[in-house]
Amino acid sequence: MAYYLLKLFLSAGVIVAVTEIAKRNNAAASIIHSLPLTSLLAFIWLYAETRDSALIGRHAFGTFWFVLPTLPMFLLMPWLIRKLGGFWPAFGAGILLTVILYFLTMALLKKTGVEL
Repeated sequence: MAYYLLKLFLSAGVIVAVTEIAKRNNAAASIIHSLPLTSLLAFIWLYAETRDSALIGRHAFGTFWFVLPTLPMFLLMPWLIRKLGGFWPAFGAGILLTVILYFLTMALLKKTGVEL
C-alpha cells in the first residue's frame, strides 16, 4: 500500500510542480513539461515492478510511435484557442484531432508491418 501511495504522490507531484511553475515562469514550465516525465516515471515503476528490460524496450518503442500523433495538438492549440473562442472548445478539438491521428497512426503502422 505504501508503495502505491509513493507512486501516486510522486507521479501527481510532477503535474502539480509543472502547473505551479507555469504560473511563475512559463518558459521553464514548458521545458519541464516537454520532458517525457510521464514516460520516464512509467518506465521506472514498470521496471521496479517487473525487472523486465525487454518489456520496457517494447513499451518505449510503442510510446515513440504514439507520441507523434500528439504533437500537432501542441502546435494547433494556440490557433484553436483564437479561432474557437477559448480553451474548452480548443481543448476538445485538440483531443478529437489527436484521437483521429492515433487511429491513422495505428492504420499506417499496421500497413507497414510495424508491430507494437
